[in-house]
Amino acid sequence: MQSRLVDFIALLRSHDVRISPAETLDAMEVAATLGYAGRERLRDGLAMTLAKTPAEEAVFEHCFDRFFDRQLADFGSTRREQAQAEPATETIGRELEPAAEGHDAPLLDAARDDAALRELLANPLLQQLQDNDQNALNLALDRAAEQVGLGQMQMFTQKGLFTHRMLEAMGEASLRNVIIALEQQHSPALAPLQRYRDILREQVRDYVEREYLLHAEGHNARFMDDILSHTRLNNLEQRYLQRVQALVHKMARKLAERHARKQRRHRRGRLDMGRTLRAGIASDGVLFQTHWRRLRKHRPQLLAVCDVSGSVAAYAKFLLLFLYSLQDVLPRVRSFAFSSQLGEVSELFDQYPVEKAIELVNWRYGGATDYGNSLQDFARLALDDINSSTTVIILGDARNNHGDPRLDILRSIYQRSRRVIWLNPESRRAWGSGDSEMLRYHSACHFAAECNNLAQLERVVDQLLRLTR
Repeated sequence: MQSRLVDFIALLRSHDVRISPAETLDAMEVAATLGYAGRERLRDGLAMTLAKTPAEEAVFEHCFDRFFDRQLADFGSTRREQAQAEPATETIGRELEPAAEGHDAPLLDAARDDAALRELLANPLLQQLQDNDQNALNLALDRAAEQVGLGQMQMFTQKGLFTHRMLEAMGEASLRNVIIALEQQHSPALAPLQRYRDILREQVRDYVEREYLLHAEGHNARFMDDILSHTRLNNLEQRYLQRVQALVHKMARKLAERHARKQRRHRRGRLDMGRTLRAGIASDGVLFQTHWRRLRKHRPQLLAVCDVSGSVAAYAKFLLLFLYSLQDVLPRVRSFAFSSQLGEVSELFDQYPVEKAIELVNWRYGGATDYGNSLQDFARLALDDINSSTTVIILGDARNNHGDPRLDILRSIYQRSRRVIWLNPESRRAWGSGDSEMLRYHSACHFAAECNNLAQLERVVDQLLRLTR
């Protein structure tokens, strides 16, 4: 049962429930202690071990019921026979058993002269089908699913492939070969064997379909997130925007958790051994009190300067959404928006939700781009506040419509700040082409990178958080 529990934990992970290896071991200990016989007790015990938030608990309850509450497959009849029996009463249902037994009479007669058929009748799989041994057949299904790695199925197009693999793992090939031989002989034993083959195939197909539906939700969500995170932000369709915003919050939450833990670990500083030893002299060398070297407190700040002209507005929107979703771990964030003129928009993010503030920013500052004039405005508003603890992030395509780029201002920012990072949504091959001033601006930046999708944006923000710790 431990393998089933591991499969269940894999299912939870596919639904974004965070479970560490240590928690997996705890869950196995809980299952070994409580046992698998009491379903309610097992569910409560595993929920307390694996679900850490109300949202995760809801996902756990949903997945637990679907994963463990399975009905045994019925190998007694084909779907056609079941459809014919539906209008009938229970009395007619009982009459199916003698009829099924009657189907095997031609098999026994033909087996007297056919060695391959005799060997097939001695096969445990066919005997289980003849006896409708549900327990043995369902165990065989589980073993075959584990053998072929059915839990790895992610796409609906793989259902046929895994159905074929499971049939091969259960030994359906021997049944199929005998049926081919009987077809050539026009044997009366053909019909009952085809019936057992159809029953087996139907039940395997149903098993694969149930497994796909069980895992598809989580796999499909991850697959969709992966596609959206690698899609250029200005190519995203309107219908996906809500999902992309949720994905941005999810990425930001993951980064916040990762870097918040590291902050807590480094907050205390190093042990001040000299001071600790001196304090212990009064107590005959017993170190009752420890002293720590406190870390020098930096007050880093982050200045985000975003081009919100038409070609870059989508990228600026998600950069600001990303940065303001990381308020717990990022230093003080001041944001500026520009196209032909630049203005500080930090107060909008204080007064409105992030999504609403971004809409107002685009409405106020959208238009044609003038980098030279915007850098002048930025110098007037913030140059005196830039020091060695300041990180400046500029998001823009550096297309200045052949105006004065005012590279001298950017160099002044470069000399005063801790670092200047330029994120350009255009491909590196386009830098410097036409009216692009990117190659000149690049010389006044500590770091410049192509950034046009969420995966790249997450990577850049992750590096930024490492540097600001």
